[in-house]
Amino acid sequence: MKIAAPVATAALLMLTAAWPAQAGETACWIDKGAVVVPAVVAGVPGDYILDTGSPHSQLHETRAQGAGIAETALSADVRLAGLAFSRRPVAVVDLDARTLGFPTAIAGVIGADLLDGLVLDLRMAPCRVGLYRPREAPSFGRGRSWRLARVDGLPAAHATATDGVRAATGDFVIATGLGQAVALDAGFVAARPARGYGRLRALSFAEDLQEHPGIAVTTVGPQTALGAPALLAYRVRIDLARDRLRLAPAQEKGPPDRSGRP
Repeated sequence: MKIAAPVATAALLMLTAAWPAQAGETACWIDKGAVVVPAVVAGVPGDYILDTGSPHSQLHETRAQGAGIAETALSADVRLAGLAFSRRPVAVVDLDARTLGFPTAIAGVIGADLLDGLVLDLRMAPCRVGLYRPREAPSFGRGRSWRLARVDGLPAAHATATDGVRAATGDFVIATGLGQAVALDAGFVAARPARGYGRLRALSFAEDLQEHPGIAVTTVGPQTALGAPALLAYRVRIDLARDRLRLAPAQEKGPPDRSGRP
């Protein structure tokens, strides 16, 4: 699947002006495998990683200092996808290690704390994010549905990852800001043979099998997680109000679901 090249915030704002979005929607893009969106946090506009696997929203220390913000913890207003959030907790941290190699200058991270209680829709190509209050979410249409588990408060789905010899099975945190399909703990990765490093044999998720998904060891998120590349084949609804995960083929254009359920 072809992924669009990163888009600068100014150009993206011109795009959305030409293509009016419904309230609660915005264009996004994929940067190093992670979902990135335009947002304004504490008055700082920029490009933010949208990460359901990050427990806390963050503002990059460099951007905060440039805006004259000296605090390390804020109660900040946030604007994202046509929605406004008042006085939300935001940590000011050094994100250089996390954003190393990103062609986009990342201003911060929109975490699960801001998204909790809302409905997040995600489509990768073209990249589009919808963020809705539960009663305002549009019909998802046809698709399969699963219960979302919670791991340390973060949304998670059952999956199995295997290198062909060993398997990791359980609830994997869904981390839209993770640039690899799978994150596993360092012990699992270190025990793998050098040949084929960086890839697993298979990932079983949502009753589908993905062969040779990318693998990562991360110190900035959950040790066991499914990243945005694992979701490329789907339209995704992460309902953080009802703890439901809904998936449909990315290219499906069947008749709408008229059940009245989001």
